[in-house]
Amino acid sequence: MADPWQVTTEPLRETQRDRVRLRRFGLTVEDGPDRGLDLLSPRDRMTIGTHEIATLRLTDRAVSRFHCELELGDHAVILRDLRSRNGTAVDGVPVLEAPLRDGATITIGSTRLKFRHDAGHAEIPLAPAERFGRLVGGSAAMRAVMAELARVAPSETTVLLAGETGTGKELAAESIHAASPRGQAPLLVVDCGALPPELLDAELFGHARGAFTGADAERAGIFEAAAGGTVLLDEVGELPLELQPKLLRVLEAREVRRIGESAYRPVNVRVIAATHRDLRGAVNDQRFRADLYYRLAVVEIRLPALRERRDDLALLVDTIIEQLRAGDHPLVATLRTPSFFEALSAHAWPGNVRELRNYLERCLALRAPLPPTAHTTPVDPESDEPLELARDRWIKVFEHAYLTALLHKHGGNVAAAARAAGVDRAHLYRLLWRNGLK
Repeated sequence: MADPWQVTTEPLRETQRDRVRLRRFGLTVEDGPDRGLDLLSPRDRMTIGTHEIATLRLTDRAVSRFHCELELGDHAVILRDLRSRNGTAVDGVPVLEAPLRDGATITIGSTRLKFRHDAGHAEIPLAPAERFGRLVGGSAAMRAVMAELARVAPSETTVLLAGETGTGKELAAESIHAASPRGQAPLLVVDCGALPPELLDAELFGHARGAFTGADAERAGIFEAAAGGTVLLDEVGELPLELQPKLLRVLEAREVRRIGESAYRPVNVRVIAATHRDLRGAVNDQRFRADLYYRLAVVEIRLPALRERRDDLALLVDTIIEQLRAGDHPLVATLRTPSFFEALSAHAWPGNVRELRNYLERCLALRAPLPPTAHTTPVDPESDEPLELARDRWIKVFEHAYLTALLHKHGGNVAAAARAAGVDRAHLYRLLWRNGLK
């Protein structure tokens, strides 16, 4: 019996030498305020909502600004609700995520849409090389991202880098900066989730002398300090609501006002933002300003998870070994065998490339090809390592495994992870930095 969700025998994605051909899909509004509206997918994703940058923009007041998203998968188009106010139904069944059959009916608010596969195709160009700046990848998913990064790098456009924790968003930002006309100027990074609001305010925008207790001298904020260069706002989804209007002014007017001053100062920076959160859902929840998202997501680029680019495992292992300067390590030959890559490919890699790097570093340190899912490994009976050194090494293994699982469980939210672990957030940040996780 055929799979009911295998909607066509024709492949939905076809990778060619320099491009990917995507089977297009379409939506027709059959009922509601926008009846008759019809749209074909421009690429592999389509967002439906009332926000002006939604792919299919509706006027139905019962529809959220970013209501749901359709994404082309390997065998079907997948619909995902984006934490909408009134929910999403497919063929009358409320869903959070569901594959779509040809002819499926989607209901959102008072709008009913008909889904269809189209006979046409869209094409996504692929980067010709396996490297762009510090990023590496030979898979179609990664080469498509690198081609997009290369196109946007020479411009002044604000870029929003999305993707799960550990997918390489900071490396992508560094690569954009290095390939831009600002490449010789500073690239400064601020983690928007690492500081309380009052300290983050001063870090971003600066302060005058005497503006608050402890402000013994005036200080330029990051936007002034990066003059002529680029600012990366890491985890911008954690930016407190009270600071979001100030960031919006930087993006729109290119000026900042230091704490304790009344005058604005011009700034000359390019802004790149990164987040592991879906900011569209945060906009629906009113935790992130819609106008700020609009200004940040002029170009939004999603970095694929490692499970979406398993073909890159061998290249990534070689690159990480090179970065660790471990080419002459006796274990390296084992880390390049087909059986080892088979074990890597079977693992889910929830921490993505960062988890892979830490895992390989742990293998080299312990001189054993550990199973990727293992949290413990046998003690080497031939080792005469002193007790103190062995104990310290095992503590590092435990800390890394514990912190990786803790972050994954709480979706990268450090404050929630700290509460669950029963430690102060600042202490948890120190542990994360020490273990190369943040």
